[in-house]
Amino acid sequence: MSGAGRRVLTEVRAEVVGTRRFLAGHDVAGAAATLTYFAGIALVAWLLVALWTTSWFVGADAAARRWQALDVLVPPDMGARPAYALLVTAGTHVGLLGGLVLLFPGSFYGEGVRRACLTIVPQPDRFTGWRARLAMTALVVVVPLLAWVFLLVGELMAPLSPEGGGGGLGAHLVRIMLAFTTVWLSLGLVLTWVFKVVAPGRLGWVVSLVGALATGSFLAGFLQGFTLFLSLPIDVGLPFAGLGVVGGVVAVGLWLYVLHLFLLVGWAATCALQRRVQEGLP
Repeated sequence: MSGAGRRVLTEVRAEVVGTRRFLAGHDVAGAAATLTYFAGIALVAWLLVALWTTSWFVGADAAARRWQALDVLVPPDMGARPAYALLVTAGTHVGLLGGLVLLFPGSFYGEGVRRACLTIVPQPDRFTGWRARLAMTALVVVVPLLAWVFLLVGELMAPLSPEGGGGGLGAHLVRIMLAFTTVWLSLGLVLTWVFKVVAPGRLGWVVSLVGALATGSFLAGFLQGFTLFLSLPIDVGLPFAGLGVVGGVVAVGLWLYVLHLFLLVGWAATCALQRRVQEGLP
């Protein structure tokens, strides 16, 4: 192995050891469950706000038509398309008052992040809920940009779907690449703010960016897996006496829980990296 390769391997090992020490003795699973609870309050609100912002420029009906045309990207096997249609209709027609009201439940995600991180690393913290909610609400300034990016990329991907006329391995790989890259970079932007401002601790901007991009890559890949899951012909209501709605909610909740495990480990790895930077990288 070359000197550069050994150096990279040493850095990776040091980061893994630092992250493991950071998490040792703490209830990461409980913290992820806490964050998943708050995400259940906030996630749909943020999706509705994002859809609403696209109606600012083209009108509610035109925005709804453009988003509805992207339903070919939603796997139909588990019945996700009707839920997608309802979300699009509600979000694009939410109106100014409704959009502003949605920021309140959406802000709870910030509180969930901060409380989950404080579960892992207990420390004195004043005004935990309100501080985290205000910091999370500030992200609304980037929501219009991200929403339009997703809409435009989705319109590029739609013709590559089997129902849109595309087909073959090449179109499938391009679709995956576009989806992964868009989600990864968007999450990198959002998580940089979350790690630096919303979560407790004093991370530097550069370290937050590095940690956010690394964490975002794992989360983007995980979300690709969720899309694959939705394409499986599985009756999620089977364990609940055929109640598909209950099975769907439980399935989404489980995926969110695992996603937040990845997110918290990514935050812990970023904190471990910050410690190593402050102490001087070995």
